[in-house]
Amino acid sequence: MADARILVVDDDDFFRLIIAERLGGLGYDVGQAGSLAQARALVAEAPPDVALLDVRLPDGDGTELLAELVRDTDAACVMITAHGTVESAVAALKLGAADYLEKPFSLERLEATLASALERTALRREVRALRERFGRAGGMVGASAPMQEVFALIERVAPADSTTVLITGETGTGKGMIARLLHQLSPRAAGPFVNVTCSALSETLMESELFGHEKGAFTDAHTQKRGLVELADRGTLFLDEIGELTPRLQGKLLGFIEDKVFRRLGGTRDLRVDARVLAATNRELAVEVEAGRFRADLFYRLQVVPIRIPPLRERPADIPALTKTFIEEFNREFGKRIRGITPEALARLAQHRWPGNVRELRNVIERSVLLAEDHVLTLEMLPPELRDAGRRPTAVLDLGPEGVDLQALERSLLLEALRRTGGNRTAAGALLGLSRHQIRNRLRKFALES
Repeated sequence: MADARILVVDDDDFFRLIIAERLGGLGYDVGQAGSLAQARALVAEAPPDVALLDVRLPDGDGTELLAELVRDTDAACVMITAHGTVESAVAALKLGAADYLEKPFSLERLEATLASALERTALRREVRALRERFGRAGGMVGASAPMQEVFALIERVAPADSTTVLITGETGTGKGMIARLLHQLSPRAAGPFVNVTCSALSETLMESELFGHEKGAFTDAHTQKRGLVELADRGTLFLDEIGELTPRLQGKLLGFIEDKVFRRLGGTRDLRVDARVLAATNRELAVEVEAGRFRADLFYRLQVVPIRIPPLRERPADIPALTKTFIEEFNREFGKRIRGITPEALARLAQHRWPGNVRELRNVIERSVLLAEDHVLTLEMLPPELRDAGRRPTAVLDLGPEGVDLQALERSLLLEALRRTGGNRTAAGALLGLSRHQIRNRLRKFALES
């Protein structure tokens, strides 16, 4: 990224000039700003790849611009601090800064820090691009706070291509998609991604599938066979439903993860493989360990970095975007021209508990798009179990001896909907059957508008 755009924000004119001349000589496109206002104007024209931000500026704090850049762009931010204000820079790291430089610093240190920051920017862009591609392919869409935390963790973990990761979550949440995303963002992306479903076969057949076998190892072993572990060399081995492995296979797998060495079934010599191990389960492995069904040492070896995928009911704010993504996907597949979904139908989707998670939502939209005869999905086009849910008799509210404060009840429901949707007003409205405008009016009514 020798032609990358660098923004230097510092109120010391001489310092800015020195930095700009050095970076310009290296082929970078350098912008300069002496205040927050000037920096914001330059960012509006063209967001930088990296921003060098002074903590103290004439019209505010550099961390204000840091927060804006982290939120709205892919730029990596490096804080510049004078001696004695390192605490401010360390606080900025917690807000998302890539690094900090304490004045005075050498130009060589600046170049090394800049190179690292540019790598971070490139990775963030790749994460976004892959997220969009995987979203189109299977539902890895997530603007909600829980999913943003997942994506941020993936961004940090993916480059560490020798670190094992345990992905947990209910069936249908997209654990396999997360595993593929980790592989695609790792230095092993050019290598194989080998997916193993651990519940598919009996113990003997699974051992043969994983580790291979030598000729004559068992009755039907007429030839030598390389196992999936061996085929994952220089790539990623993804063990789905790992909680289903038998104790003996758990022990053999632990030995491989520890030493990257194994033997084929019936073999007498050790084979070495360089593969990253990712695992996934919808079980609570800690509970399985307590019950004696899963080895504690394997559990702790797998859980170097745990990633929990939240169920869809915990992130209803993602339902509108997921629905749009699936409509577009099935428009292409079925040659349809569905433009969207009615507010009533979307509200019903937001109210559903989704025991099958994103996979269930995808199936619902696939069916609705396939059978749709209009250009908009309506409530009548949803499956009966969703369409009729709102028509079932509701429980009678016990008024109690002193009745119910309807204002307090309405306010409580509003706050709960906003809590469940991470403050997303559109999604909260969908949960309550209200428009965004109606939500805004109620926020004003209860003096909750910020």
